[in-house]
Amino acid sequence: MKRSGILNRHLAGAVAELGHGDGVLVCDAGMPVPAGPRLVDLAFRAGVPSFAEVLDGLLDELVVEAGTAAREVRSANPSAAELLRERVPSLSYVTHEELKTLSADAKLVVRTGEARPYANVLLRCGVFF
Repeated sequence: MKRSGILNRHLAGAVAELGHGDGVLVCDAGMPVPAGPRLVDLAFRAGVPSFAEVLDGLLDELVVEAGTAAREVRSANPSAAELLRERVPSLSYVTHEELKTLSADAKLVVRTGEARPYANVLLRCGVFF
C-alpha cells in the first residue's frame, strides 16, 4: 500500500502513464467530459473533493509546464482564478467554449466535486530534467 501521495489507484495509475506534452483536464462537477480521454471521476458530493484539493494533489506529483483556463473564471470565480494564477506556470486563457474543445485532446480528465463555476484547467505535462 502506498504511504503518501495520490492514494486513489485509478488516478495514481493514470498519472504514472503521463508523458511530456500530455494534457490533464482538472474540472469541476459541471464541466462536460469529452468522450476520448481517460476519466477518473472523484466527485462524491457537491464540493467534495474541491478543485483546490485535487489540483494541489496533482501538482505535487506532476511536472507541469503550462496550463490553460477559461477567461470567464476571472469574473465568475475569483478565488479559483487566484488559485490558478498562483499555482499554474505559464497560465493562458481562452474562452470556456475553446477550453471544452481543447479538452478533447487531453489524455486524462480528473473530475472533482467542485460546485463553483469555471473551476477548470487544462494542464500540460513537462519533464523533470
